Amino acid sequence: MTHPASLRPEIAARLHQGVVIPAHPLALTPDRALDAERQAGLTRYYLAAGAGGVAVGVHTTQFAIRAAGLYEPVLRIAAGVVDATPAPAPVIKIAGVVGPTAPALAEAKIAAGLGYDLALVSLGGLTDWSEDELVAHVERVTEVLPLFGFYLQPSVGGRPLPYGFWRRIAELAGVHAIKIAPFNRYQTLDVVRAVAESSRAEEIMLYTGNDDNIIPDLLTTYRFDVNGRTVEKRIVGGLLGHWAVWTHTAVELLAACHAAVAAKDGERIGELLTTGVAVTDSNAAFFDSANGFRGCIAGIHEVLRRQGLLAGRWCLDPKEALSPGQLAEIDRVYAAYPALNDDAFVASLHADPTRQHASLSC
Repeated sequence: MTHPASLRPEIAARLHQGVVIPAHPLALTPDRALDAERQAGLTRYYLAAGAGGVAVGVHTTQFAIRAAGLYEPVLRIAAGVVDATPAPAPVIKIAGVVGPTAPALAEAKIAAGLGYDLALVSLGGLTDWSEDELVAHVERVTEVLPLFGFYLQPSVGGRPLPYGFWRRIAELAGVHAIKIAPFNRYQTLDVVRAVAESSRAEEIMLYTGNDDNIIPDLLTTYRFDVNGRTVEKRIVGGLLGHWAVWTHTAVELLAACHAAVAAKDGERIGELLTTGVAVTDSNAAFFDSANGFRGCIAGIHEVLRRQGLLAGRWCLDPKEALSPGQLAEIDRVYAAYPALNDDAFVASLHADPTRQHASLSC
């Protein structure tokens, strides 16, 4: 019988509130070694910006950190900064866990030893596994760390996972949240309905990973008839690569979405939907949607480089770079949507390194 790891009540409460969780990038030197000082500075930036958590060792951190021997060092840096930085509320630490069951369990144990709260389990690469095998795999990981489920879009290594699979995942006691990131409305609905119709509808929180639909996801109330009673479910926050940049603005936008929905303010919801178009357009540039997302990590790095948070946009794989025309697209959205960037906020952090919470220095 499975005995899932327990989630601290204060972390569960934060998950239920709905928070901004940036998918943490990797800071490198020109020779593609870990830049530990800037790595820590990125985490400080996210905390200063008001993020409610950080996700480390995920796609945005680059899966190649494992082969490079950087998984444990990178997780350790982020955890150390979070634990040492005063915050008005608990900050959720999430570790990406990948691969078949044995290596996934090994990564989960490393993360647990470093004080991480949840594991974000990617099922990418397990394309020939049956649904029974995938469910058993997820359940094993919950024995080590509480789980943040993850529907990864097929275009970057995921696989279609139907309603029935997510219904089984929702019934696992060790699952506390699900990141929905198929970039597909039908598949998003499969996950929301599966959770709403499960026995744990009130316990599992939904987070958007749909970088192409962030604001609409956060404004939508899903309503289902479940055995004669009405069940409503919302996507309450996001765990996003897009929120690795312009994070201070993302925190403001999430708060605005929460307030507009709570007040049932139709006019404000309409305004936010219009802003959502600008967010999606910006994401198309950063994530290189025109070229199958090949430049997505380099695009995030370019924004952070412009702000002085990274020294360059280097990736572990030298072939991973901006696509032709992507730089011009980033220039375009920067000029088109000045209200979305948080350059002035980042500049204020650079200008006042004495503020302990906001310091970008080690």
